[in-house]
Amino acid sequence: MTPKFDEMHAGDSTVREHYQGYDRWLAAQKSDVMLSRREEAEMIFRRVGITFAVYGAKDEDANSQNAGNERLIPFDLIPRVIPAHEWADMEKGLAQRVAALNRFIHDVYHDQNIIRAGIVPAEQVLNNAQYRPEMKGVDVPGGIYSHISGIDIIRAADSDGEGRYYVLEDNLRVPSGVSYMLEDRKMMMRLFPELFSQHRVAPVAHYPDLLLETLRSVAPASVNEPTVVVLTPGMHNSAYFEHAFLAQQMGIELVEGQDLFVKDNFVYMRTTQGPKRVDVIYRRVDDDFLDPLAFRKDSTLGCAGLLGAYRAGNVTLSNAIGTGVADDKSIYPYVPKMIEFYLGEKPILHNVPTWMCRKEDDLKYVLANLHELVVKEVHGAGGYGMLIGPAATKAEIEDFRRALVANPSGYIAQPTLSLSTCPTYVESGIAPRHIDLRPFVLSGKEVQMVPGGLTRVALKEGSLVVNSSQGGGTKDTWVLEA
Repeated sequence: MTPKFDEMHAGDSTVREHYQGYDRWLAAQKSDVMLSRREEAEMIFRRVGITFAVYGAKDEDANSQNAGNERLIPFDLIPRVIPAHEWADMEKGLAQRVAALNRFIHDVYHDQNIIRAGIVPAEQVLNNAQYRPEMKGVDVPGGIYSHISGIDIIRAADSDGEGRYYVLEDNLRVPSGVSYMLEDRKMMMRLFPELFSQHRVAPVAHYPDLLLETLRSVAPASVNEPTVVVLTPGMHNSAYFEHAFLAQQMGIELVEGQDLFVKDNFVYMRTTQGPKRVDVIYRRVDDDFLDPLAFRKDSTLGCAGLLGAYRAGNVTLSNAIGTGVADDKSIYPYVPKMIEFYLGEKPILHNVPTWMCRKEDDLKYVLANLHELVVKEVHGAGGYGMLIGPAATKAEIEDFRRALVANPSGYIAQPTLSLSTCPTYVESGIAPRHIDLRPFVLSGKEVQMVPGGLTRVALKEGSLVVNSSQGGGTKDTWVLEA
C-alpha cells in the first residue's frame, strides 16, 4: 500500500510543529462561524468576478473565443503551511531548474549542443509540435525565454512515510493562476486578520511589483523607459480575470491584438492620443495565434508583423515564442540531465520517475502495468488526456492500451504517487484532500519569486486531479518566516 503524507498531521496523528499554532486556533473556532466565513468568501469572489470558464475536453484551447461555463473556483479556508527551511530549499531548486530550462531553450534555437552531446534526441526537439523554427538564431535579451515560469510541485511519502518534494510539470508558455494566489491571501487576511498577527507569514502582495520589474528589465537594450502591456485573447478567455487583474495591479494597459499594429518593424498601441510604441508584451496568447502572417492565418487574436518586430529585436515577448519546446511532457524526463549539462550541478528538486512510451522496453512495462500507473499525453494539459490506472475502469484501461499501441511516442507514464493531503473544509466537515503547489518563478536581470505559490486542492474524496478545469479548488499558501 502506498504510504501517505499529511501536511498537518504526522503518522501518529500528532500535529506537525509548523501547524501547531494554527491547530490551536482552529480548535477554538465554532463550526457555524467557519461556515459563515466560507459563504462570505464565496459571495465576495463572485461579486469581484473571480471566475474561471470551464471548457469541455475538446474545447480547452487557451485562446478559444467560445466561452465555457463560468464558475467560481472553490476557495478553501484552511491554509497550506510550509516552514521556512523547506521553502529555502525549494526556492534554490526552482531557481536552478528554471535557469537550466532557459539555457536549454537558448541552446536548441542556437548551437544545439545538448543534441550533439547525445543527451536529448534530436527528433524529440526538432519534431516537437512546440519547436518553432522561426526562432532559430534569434537572440533575446539576456538569453531568457521563460520570464514567468509556473513549476508544479507535489509532495509524496517515501517508504519511511516522510514527505519528499517532486517536480510534476514545468509550465513555461503562459502559466496561469497567480491571481488566485494573490486573491486567496487577500481573502484570508480579510476573514481572519487575527491569524496574521499570530503567525509570521511571508508576504506575497508584492508579486505584481516584481513582475513589472522583471518585464521592464528584459526590454530591448536601446529603451530607457519601456512601455509594457498585457496582451489578452479577450474577455471570453478562461483566464481573462487574471489578465485584467495583473494589468490593473501593475498599472499598465490591457490590450487585444486589434489594439496593436506594426510599422517599420516596431510595435505600436492605438491610444486616444495617437500611436504609442510598445517595448514589452506580456502575452497571454499562445504562439499559434500571435501573428497571422507567421502562424495561423485565421487568427484574429494577434498582431500582423509581430514576429518580424520581435526577430528584429524591437520588442520583447514574455514569454518568448517557442518556450513550449521545454515544457512538453516528452522533454520533462531530460530536465535533470539538463541541469548537470548546463550548470554542472546535481538537481536539488527531483523529477517523478517517468517511462517514455516511445522506448520499446518502457512501453512493454507500461502496457503490462496500466492498472497501477498514471499515463499522460505528452501535449495534454488541464488534467485532460490522462489515465489514472488505479481509479480507471477496465474499459478505460483498454481504450488507453489501444491508444498507446497506436501512438506510443504520444505518451509518458509515471507511478501513481499519492499526493500529500491537507485538511480541507468540505461539506461533511474538515477532511484530508490531495494538494499540489505552483510557485511562480520570475527571470529577468535576476531570478525572483514570492514565498509559496498557488496551492491547488482536489476537492473530490480520493481524487488526485487538482486542476480547476476538473473541479479542483485553491488554498492560501503560508510560508512561515524563520
